[in-house]
Amino acid sequence: MGFRCGIVGLPNVGKSTLFNALTETQAAQAANYPFCTIEPNVGNVGVPDPRLDKLAAIAGSAKIIPTQLGFVDIAGLVRGASKGEGLGNQFLGNIREVDAIVHVLRCFENDDIQHVDNKIDPVSDAETVETELMLSDLESLEKRVPAAQKKAAQGDKENKLLAAVLAPALELLREGKPARLAWPKDEEERKVFASAQLLTAKPVLYVCNVEEECAANGNAFSEAVFAKAKTEGANAVIVSAAIESELTGMDDDERMVFLEEMGLHETGLARVIRSGYDLLHLITFFTVGPKEARAWTVHQGAKAPDAAGEIHSDMQRGFIRAETIAYDDFVGLGGENAAKEAGKLRQEGKEYVIADGDVLHFKFNV
Repeated sequence: MGFRCGIVGLPNVGKSTLFNALTETQAAQAANYPFCTIEPNVGNVGVPDPRLDKLAAIAGSAKIIPTQLGFVDIAGLVRGASKGEGLGNQFLGNIREVDAIVHVLRCFENDDIQHVDNKIDPVSDAETVETELMLSDLESLEKRVPAAQKKAAQGDKENKLLAAVLAPALELLREGKPARLAWPKDEEERKVFASAQLLTAKPVLYVCNVEEECAANGNAFSEAVFAKAKTEGANAVIVSAAIESELTGMDDDERMVFLEEMGLHETGLARVIRSGYDLLHLITFFTVGPKEARAWTVHQGAKAPDAAGEIHSDMQRGFIRAETIAYDDFVGLGGENAAKEAGKLRQEGKEYVIADGDVLHFKFNV
């Protein structure tokens, strides 16, 4: 399945530089002026997972295929975007189509790189963007909620549910708070809430773009961002887009040497992906054989037929059972046959909830 994260932020905070580094392309033109990015660039990257390499080595797989993570480089937002300023309507529409928001914040000083507000204040920058998203949602709900309430009063059950779900979000927005704080717990209500496609209902990951020397431990700017994220229940990571750019094109050995010299143990991409998985409550399962070892992504709580459907719709439609081996058993015992002999291969039915790291083989009939 994978998922799509929209990279947003004010102009000149490092969005396109980060996108280029993450996707190891130069698809996004990185230039020192506002609105360098007009059309959203989209890039898919393989999600690094050392478990997949171990499984492939044990099974002697000819190919290794990681699951995919999508990044959308969205042009810089400015004040007034909710009213169409700076091509705002187009940009807000791009944000509406992604699953989560990766909010890049400038946490470094550099007189050679222009800041749209002529000051370095990442918390203020975050609030500027979030305000525009809230204003857009507010305008939408101030039309939709009263209309739904009017129809609900006439006995329309569908609009009664819609009004009940969206009214709390409208109140939060009027208080200057994001709609995601109103996510309902009931499954049916959650579907209705999601269908509203509210910009501030999307989960947010703050990416603190720091200078190279602060990549390991951050700085005062990133500390302020982490404090903001904590109060919101959001995630935050520290990344140096400059370092990620330098890593582009290096082989694995060169990367490890370079990272160690910088006092780092992993790339910024790895941190962003891990935080993204946490953000969207995603887990990974594997299919392993002599032809290929492959990773797949599902949401936490997904059942076996849902996982089968990620591979092919026919598998979900004709699902019979899932032959399941836990990752630790597969690796610890040395493969499928050994796990089977040890009684660690289980036959699971339609109600089985997928666990992170499951090695699966689906039986189906269509």
